[in-house]
Amino acid sequence: MANLDVIEVDSSELLKKFITYPFKLYHNCPQYIRPLISERLEFFDFRKNPFYKTAKVKLFLAVQDGDVCGRVATCINYKHNQYHADKVGFFGFLDTPEDYDIARTLLKVALITLKKEGMEKMRGPMNFSTNHEIGFLIHGFDMPPTVMMPYNYPYQPKLAEKFGLKKCMDLNAFRITRDDPIPERIQNIVGRVQQRTRITVRSLRVNDFEREVRKINDIYNQAWSDNWGFVPMAEEEFFHTARNLRQIFDPDLVFIAEYEKQPVAFSLALPDINQALIHLNGRLFPLGFIKLLWHTKVRNKIDGLRMITMGVIPEFQKRALDMMFFVNTYKKGIEKGYKWAELSWILETNELMCRAAEQMGAKIYKKYRLMEMPL
Repeated sequence: MANLDVIEVDSSELLKKFITYPFKLYHNCPQYIRPLISERLEFFDFRKNPFYKTAKVKLFLAVQDGDVCGRVATCINYKHNQYHADKVGFFGFLDTPEDYDIARTLLKVALITLKKEGMEKMRGPMNFSTNHEIGFLIHGFDMPPTVMMPYNYPYQPKLAEKFGLKKCMDLNAFRITRDDPIPERIQNIVGRVQQRTRITVRSLRVNDFEREVRKINDIYNQAWSDNWGFVPMAEEEFFHTARNLRQIFDPDLVFIAEYEKQPVAFSLALPDINQALIHLNGRLFPLGFIKLLWHTKVRNKIDGLRMITMGVIPEFQKRALDMMFFVNTYKKGIEKGYKWAELSWILETNELMCRAAEQMGAKIYKKYRLMEMPL
C-alpha cells in the first residue's frame, strides 16, 4: 500500500498514540469501552509493571500520510516458554480498519520481529499473557465487554485468518441472570459437599490483605498449573495486579475455601466497572471522576459482575468446589443487588467447568478465539 509505514513506539508521544488509536477506530461503536488512559500508561510502563521483567515487548504503529491507521504488539514471554518448554512468540493489541493490506503489513512485522528472536510459532492475540486480556471476539458482538475482556469488530479475526493464522483454542463466556434460579439439586449437592468434606467458605479479610493475597497467589499457581497456556505469576506481579483490582473489587465477592483452616481454593468476582467506564471517554479528569462517582455510587449503574477466576489446589479438584463458589457468588450477588453475572473465560476444553456453569443455568453468550501459525 502506498505511503504506509510501520514505526516502532519509542517515545511517550507515540505510546499515547498507540493507546488512543482504538478510540478513533471504534468511535461509532456503542459496544466499545475506552480504557482509562492513565491505567494504560501504567500498564505499558516497562519500569513499573513487573510483567516486563520476564518478557520482551515491542509496540508498532501503522502510519499512512501522517495518520495512525493501525497498531500491533509483539511479546516474548520468557516465563511462558520456559514453563511450557516452547518457543512461542505472541502478538496482541491488533487493531486495524477493515483493510487487509494494513492488517497484513502489521502482522508481517510481528511475524518477522518474533522470528528474528528465534521463535517458532506466533500466537495471539495476547495482551500479553493469559493473565491479561486475550483472544479475538468471534461471537457476541452486540454487547459491550465486561471488565478486563476485549472487544473487536467482526472483521478483525477474519483478516488474521486470511493472513494464515488458524484457530488453536476457543474461550467461552457464560451469562447467568437473577431470573435464572439455581436448581435445587445443585444447592443440595453443595450443601452435602460442605458437610461431608468439612470445607468452610469465607470472604476475603480486607484487614489482612497482604497475607490473604499471598494465600490466593499460592492457590492460583497450584490450581492452574496444568491448564493450557497458563503462566505462573510471581508474587511481585500478583501483588501488582491485586493492588490494581483492589480499587474496584468487593471483598464480599472474593471467597476462600478452607479445609482444617488451610486455604485450598478461591474465587473472585468483580463488579463490572465497564458499565461506568463507558461514560468516561478514557479520562478521569476533568469531569471523568465525577461521572465515575455518579455511575457507581449515585445512580448505582453497575448491576453486573464478572466471575473472573477461581482455583482449586489439585488434591481438592473434582469435589464440586466450583459449584460451591458459583452458588455462593450467585447468592451474595443477588443479596447485594446485582442482576447478572458473566463467567469468563473458560477454555472450550475445560469440560468440567463448562458443565458446572451450564448446570448452574448459565449459557454461552460470547466466544473468543486464539490463533497461531508456524514461523
